[in-house]
Amino acid sequence: MALPEKFLKNMQEILSDENYQNYLDSFLCDRYYGLRVNTSKISVEDFLRISPFELKPVSWCKEGFYYDGKKERPAKHPYYYAGLYYLQEPSAMYPASILDIKENEIVLDGCAAPGGKSSQLLAKMPDSSYLISNDISPSRCMGLLKNLTLTGRDNYCVISTDLVELSKKVQNCFDKILLDAPCSGEGMFRKDPALINQWYPEINDFYQQKQKQIIQAALRMLKPTGQIVYSTCTFSKMEDEDIVEFAIENDSNLQLERLEKFDGFCDGLNEKTKDCARLYPFLIDGEGHFTALLTRLGSNKTQSFELNNGHKYDIIESIKEFLSLVNKGWANGYFKRINDKIYYIKNQFENFSKVRTISSGLMVGTMKNNRFEPSTALALSLKMNQFANVLNLKSDDIRTIKYLKGETINIAQEKLDDGYVLVCVDGYSLGFGKNSGGVLKNKYEVNYRWQ
Repeated sequence: MALPEKFLKNMQEILSDENYQNYLDSFLCDRYYGLRVNTSKISVEDFLRISPFELKPVSWCKEGFYYDGKKERPAKHPYYYAGLYYLQEPSAMYPASILDIKENEIVLDGCAAPGGKSSQLLAKMPDSSYLISNDISPSRCMGLLKNLTLTGRDNYCVISTDLVELSKKVQNCFDKILLDAPCSGEGMFRKDPALINQWYPEINDFYQQKQKQIIQAALRMLKPTGQIVYSTCTFSKMEDEDIVEFAIENDSNLQLERLEKFDGFCDGLNEKTKDCARLYPFLIDGEGHFTALLTRLGSNKTQSFELNNGHKYDIIESIKEFLSLVNKGWANGYFKRINDKIYYIKNQFENFSKVRTISSGLMVGTMKNNRFEPSTALALSLKMNQFANVLNLKSDDIRTIKYLKGETINIAQEKLDDGYVLVCVDGYSLGFGKNSGGVLKNKYEVNYRWQ
């Protein structure tokens, strides 16, 4: 594997001779594979009891585990489609794990696609808190939205905008911000060798300029007592420590917090940034990452961006009949029709306008010819005991895979009522079907199906 000469020179400046050689030797080792249990749906203990995989814990993330990527295929198991876990590179589990989210806090994931860190934030957030998950790329936001839907939560929205532009609309509004900044990706060279060919000598300068703009925008949007996690998957000092120092120089109220360091973690590269965490693939079982936690000190005098929890909601007449089958609390939000889609919006923002919105909240279903069709997103948000008509399949039942592939299945032996059925696997929801005399017409949406 040929690494760029300028990149190697940069790494020699960062690492000692011994560690530099150890870094080069790490390319002879296999990458690590990880999954993170979605504790919104299942506890770690309960998942380990039913897990079909051989797992080893990730020390810095209590929900994280390693699996053997050569033997195991967790993306081809029904539990993946039920949202019981998310597949995530182990070192990438660290940044979101350090944010402590409290009741009624508003959280921004500024560069969120494909959704690993956003889904991790959602899993740990109280129901009263709210996540705004943003990515500048609308196309990448579609995958982001799917991954958030699989969490089963409803306290989020997905937007697609430039953070600099967003910061012109809202200031002093977020309690917590996760900024997994776009970067040169040097820490992912072993996992994705194609990134090596995309590296060029000026790439660190290019991304540093972007990162400075992004962190300045984030600081404008942060509350006076808020916190920012800044992270990258690069080793470049220009994109890591230099950005942290830049942020502190631009905001005298910012304080760099000392992060909990796990075995193999390294400090930042200088005295000012020693409290940051550097993760190297030759010292940990994972790829490369950098993380810093910044707290703004001061009194919370302004909050221009407030949750509206008391909005009166109207249940649209055409969906009342279906909702009578659902035993789910809707009291903290309201229903809204946008074109042909109906959303349950958990919280509404008073001054959050003129921003491209991919999803205003949980997409409950679609109106087709004045008929309501419930969404897979709604199904995934329900527990098995929250729907009146349930088909609970075993993970090894051949009908489970047929359902996930979008096929019609025979359920005559279950003797369920005609009409909509919540299809589950081992007690965890997958999607909807419609029963007619023991034949289940598949309502599992195409973009969720078994590939």
